Amino acid sequence: MPVKLTEKATRELKTLMQKEIQAKRIPAEATLRVMVVGGGCSGFTYKMGFDSKINPDDQVLEIDGIKVVVDGKSNLYLEGTEIDFQDGLMGRGFVFNNPNSSGTCGCGSSFSV
Repeated sequence: MPVKLTEKATRELKTLMQKEIQAKRIPAEATLRVMVVGGGCSGFTYKMGFDSKINPDDQVLEIDGIKVVVDGKSNLYLEGTEIDFQDGLMGRGFVFNNPNSSGTCGCGSSFSV
């Protein structure tokens, strides 16, 4: 499985999706798109967002009621990655725990393989 969501991440994503659907910013059938793009000080950056399109090369997963979509290229880098959500003194946000990463930048927003 390319990605996993922790219970905290799932709970936060469901809350965010519901707010976006109620505000009519995304359709009820929207998916969570998780991807890796080039950039950042370590070479690659994680991106996540709601999407209403599914492309032919996308892998579609159903994780605790959330439809997660990963494109074929990103799938290579995300295999086994766990997405968590942290809410603490140092801030709140989603955290990617990627076993394929050989290093990360100081701020933790980019990685290398």
